[in-house]
Amino acid sequence: MSFEIERRFLVCQDVRHFCRHGDRIVQGYISFDNGSGGQKARVRIRNDQAFLTIKGERRGLIRPEFERAVPFSWASTLLSRLPPETLIRKTRYEVGFAGMTWEIDVFDGRNSGLVVAEIELEHAEQEFELPDWVGAEVTFDERYGNSSLAVRPVSTWPAAA
Repeated sequence: MSFEIERRFLVCQDVRHFCRHGDRIVQGYISFDNGSGGQKARVRIRNDQAFLTIKGERRGLIRPEFERAVPFSWASTLLSRLPPETLIRKTRYEVGFAGMTWEIDVFDGRNSGLVVAEIELEHAEQEFELPDWVGAEVTFDERYGNSSLAVRPVSTWPAAA
């Protein structure tokens, strides 16, 4: 088993000028832990590849993660059996900045308008430079987790006062 160490931020500027070639992602969750940050199982299709991922409970920035490639047909069939409104659809762009790779997710469907940037770290205390297009950090805000967005998309959130 490996570990995921990542930080997540809202994107606060238009990044279309350097987000040109992205990967289409469709993913769905086949198990949840009631939104408490516990274990989750996800099936993802990224372009023409498919994966099963199990993520454990987050402890600070660190979360255990098990991921394996699975047959595309298996993943496609499973995703087709999930409620379509719970599927996450997004385009992921990889952008280099200050020697690090950022993943920018531009969401579609019921999460349209949401743009999130993630950076994966080697260790929890690793320092990195923030690009000017990165805004508020949402690493620990469960609303912005993909499994939460699957059942409570941004289109259902109350308007800001």
